[in-house]
Amino acid sequence: MASTTFEVTVTGIPLWLLQEYLEELGARPGADGELQGEGWRAQLTQLEDYRVGSLHVGRVRLELAGSPEAISQIKPALEKKLLRAGG
Repeated sequence: MASTTFEVTVTGIPLWLLQEYLEELGARPGADGELQGEGWRAQLTQLEDYRVGSLHVGRVRLELAGSPEAISQIKPALEKKLLRAGG
């Protein structure tokens, strides 16, 4: 079975909120902090804050992997949530 992987660094949305978005899209917590969805899985990694002078902005790396069909469904739904920054 073919697998697709998508990685992105999300800036300005905390890890807990990104995890909540993924759970709203059908993910369930799995082993080692991984989230499992229907035909896909996600791994979130807290990165060092982006800094400009005294401004600190949080960053999280999101790795999505799964069947091409599952990724093609979950990716636009997640991008919509990230654009609206509030689900």
